[in-house]
Parts: sequence; C-alpha cells; structure tokens
Amino acid sequence: MNDRPESPQTAEPVLRIEQLFVSLPPWSDRPHAVNGISLEVRPREILCVVGESGSGKSVMGKAIMGLLPKPHLRVTGGQIVFEGRDLTTLDEDAMRAVRGGRIAMVFQEPMTALSPLMKVGRQIDEVLEVHTTLSPSDRRTRVLELLADVHLPEPARLIDSYPHQLSGGQRQRVVIAMALALEPALIIADEPTTALDVTTQAQILHLMKELQRKHGTAVLFITHDFGVVAEIADRVVVMRHGEIVEAGDARQVLEAPQAAYSQALVAAVPRLEPRARGTAAAGPAATPLLQVKALEKTYRSAGGLFSRNRRTVAAVQGVSLTVARQSSLALVGESGSGKSTLARCIIGLEQADGGEILLDGERLTGRSRSEMRPLRRHVQMVFQDPFASLNPRHTVGDIVSLGARVQGVPREQAHAETRELLRRVGLKPEAIDRYPHEFSGGQRQRIGIARALAVRPKLIVADEPVSALDVSVQKQVLELLDELRREMGLSLLFITHDLRVAATVCEEIAIMSKGQLVEAGATADIFANPQHAYTRSLLDAVPGKGWVRPAAA
Repeated sequence: MNDRPESPQTAEPVLRIEQLFVSLPPWSDRPHAVNGISLEVRPREILCVVGESGSGKSVMGKAIMGLLPKPHLRVTGGQIVFEGRDLTTLDEDAMRAVRGGRIAMVFQEPMTALSPLMKVGRQIDEVLEVHTTLSPSDRRTRVLELLADVHLPEPARLIDSYPHQLSGGQRQRVVIAMALALEPALIIADEPTTALDVTTQAQILHLMKELQRKHGTAVLFITHDFGVVAEIADRVVVMRHGEIVEAGDARQVLEAPQAAYSQALVAAVPRLEPRARGTAAAGPAATPLLQVKALEKTYRSAGGLFSRNRRTVAAVQGVSLTVARQSSLALVGESGSGKSTLARCIIGLEQADGGEILLDGERLTGRSRSEMRPLRRHVQMVFQDPFASLNPRHTVGDIVSLGARVQGVPREQAHAETRELLRRVGLKPEAIDRYPHEFSGGQRQRIGIARALAVRPKLIVADEPVSALDVSVQKQVLELLDELRREMGLSLLFITHDLRVAATVCEEIAIMSKGQLVEAGATADIFANPQHAYTRSLLDAVPGKGWVRPAAA
C-alpha cells in the first residue's frame, strides 16, 4: 500500500464519474453492464477498481476512453467529467485528442496493443508524430528516453526490435512507454499484470508506482486480485454486477472489508502458507508413481529462408524428480524455465532427447505413438486455457467421453459416466448436451478436469490451470482439484509460476530456472528456508506478501 501524505486529498479530481449507466444488448442477462456508479480519481493517486469478470470494471474503463463496442454497448446515462468536460458529449475527433494526449490506456495483453509488423520504436514514435510537432530527431530522443524510463535494456538496440522479439514483460513495458509518451493526466491500466509471471508482475507494479510518483500521473488500475491491490493502491473501489459495493481507503478495505463480497474476494486470494507433507507410505506404495531421471530436451531451429543462423535452446537440462503415489508436487518457474516442456515430455506430446521417464515402473521415453496409446490413459493433462483446449464444435458429452470411447467403452456407458463426472466437478448433468462457449471460464476448466478424469488416470498433469481465472474461481478450481485427488487416490503434478497457488495444493515443490532444477523438497521446508537465490526472488515477488489480512478472511 502507498503512503504518500503529499498526495492532495482535497484537490479537484482528475476524473469524476457521476451516475454512469452503460446498457447491454436486450438478450443479455442484465440490463446494464455499469449500473449507476459514481467515483473520483484524484491527482497523484492510484485508485484500484476490483471485481471479477462480469463486474463491469473493464466496461467502465472503455467507456472513459470512448472505446465501447457500439451499438451493442453504449452510455445511456450519467457523466464522465475529465478536465472540466463531459467525455460522453464529445464527438469522435475531440475524443481522439483526449484519448491520445490526456488519457492513456495500458491493456491486459500487450500484443493486442502492439502491431507485430512494426518495430517498437516506430510504434512509440507514431504517438509523438500524430500528437506533437517534434522533429524526427527530437522524437527519436524522446523514444529513447521513454524506453529508459521504463527500465528496458539497451534502448538504442531495442528501438529497432519487433514485438515478437521481446518477452511478455518487455512488451508490457513498451506499452507503458507508449502510454507515458504525451505525459497524460490519467492512465487507465486494465489488468496489466494478469498474464505475467510473478517476478515480472512485481517489476511492472513497482514500475507503475515509480512512474506515477515521478510524473505525478493519476492511475485507475483495474484488477481482480487483492494481492495486487495491497502492493499499489491508495484507494479501492469494489464492483459487482455493474455496481459499487464498497469504496474507501486501501488500508481500510484490505484489512477490514465491510461488504460480504469484498470479504469473499479477500478470502479467495491464495495465502503464502505451505501445506504440510503427508505421512509417507510404506511397502510397495512407497515406490514413486512418476520418476524423471536426467531428462534432456533441446530445440534447434534451422534458421529463416534468408538466414543461416541456427538457434539452439536447451529447454530441459538433466532434470530429475519424483512424484509419490497419492501426492502432489508443484513445479514452479517463470516462462521459459522449461516446466511446460518437461510436462509435455511426461505426457508424450514431446520426445525427450535423453534421460528417462518411468510411470508406475513403465518406461515412457523412447516409445512410438502407437506404443504410448495404451499407457496414455494413466497420465492426463489439464491445460492452461480451458477454451482453446476444448473443441468448440463438439458437445461437452463428446469432449469428456472421447478418451473412454477411444479405450473401447461403449458410447452410452461413456456418456453415463460423463454425467456422473460432471456432477462431481460441480456441473449439472444436463451440461452434457451443451457446447463450450455456453460456459464461463471456470466452468470450462471444470469440463477440462472432467475430461482428464474420464479414463481414470493415475497422474494428472495440470499446466497453469488457474492462471487465467478470477481469484474466487481460481480458489474453487484449486479446492476441486485437491478434493478429487484425495477422493480418487490420484497423484498431481501441478505447474505454476505462482508460489501462492503452489502452497494451496501441493505438499512438495520443485523450482525450475533456465531449464534446470535449482531446488526441490517439502513446500514447508523450502518456504521456511529457501536455499537458492532464484527461489528467494520468487518468494519476494509474491504480490501482497506483507499484507496483514483480517482474521475473519
């Protein structure tokens, strides 16, 4: 939380929203996406707007920017007053000048805000070219200053790079540099860290606070995670179903939330509290279910049509680990650490270059696709994106029952078992006849879990299964996975970049960095006494680490 006594609490607001209504199409489940909200953003402060998907927080941000997808969504009442003008009354030309010069927006996914065909320097330069009279040389100087301002390495080199040549965190820094180009009075940041690793997220949050202090910009920060709020907020507004349910000073809302919904969101944020290791099994059950021994996987590119440069990436370098029967192991690391490549080797989607993988004593490495087929039922995967991993043209019944039918189970029996599985994962059996697009993100992830369970596997590999979900839905899915693992006697290999999530479901933890396993052991032991500097950096990056929550949460 920020303590900035110099922030003028009585100054005229930078932005004032009064009784704003944004209407939804007639076929929607409610008449208004934003239902009569009022709020203020003051100079030199960060106001966090918190809520789940569907709360109306992002629609509000787009309404301020004049970016609503008309005619389906439109402002039907109220005012958005910025610098003395009601933005809802401006024509497109006047709004474009405000949008480019006085209000800037940082979006959740930087690749949607950056053209893949333009160098990043040119994309920042374009903002200056349209809105200023600076010469080309002065614009270049300003671009280099902005890239240095957001702590990007080697600005003179990076200015000529394309977005795909940068990491996710670097791309988000470029978008922030674009937002700062014209020294706006207000920045609207819409979930700008949700898709980032925790260490990159921590860097971006620190950067936002630093730039806000340096430039005196007001920030409207939209998020679903109270952990993020604890890091940066001065004041907080909590939204639900298009309405404000609570608003106040950050400390008051974080430590003593009054609304039941606010209390539920606070309670849903994963805690950095490690689980205790279970009692070790004796006899044959003590033999690990999964054994990975000195695994190697290297990717080699052949170079482009006009380039002879070959690129070699050692994604997995001599990794060894075990997963005990009826236990859970978290594999933790940032993007590029090799954890997802290791998972793909385990389930047979990639062939390892060296080492071996044993599942219940059976060697998985070196087998052909046909030889893997009868073993594949023993290890199943839950993917990160529940929509991309479900065929939109198939019903839920066909999606979930496919694995069982491939194994020879008759269709009627497979569908009967699917109905029971849907019930077990918290969905109605009637969902069997519906399609993936008819479900929310959390419900689609439950369908993905049901599909993984349909063939009664021994091991579930869950690859970032909750990173795209709201914290409350995330909590439900994590509890479901843990409950099903215990009930069905499964083992779980849980891949994540967030140590809070790892602590929620796993007794054991293994830390990967740059293709290597740097630390492994009981979660409680590693949290209490991390040995590797990388592990310590992950722990330090957890958002809201120092936040003291209310006892009731």
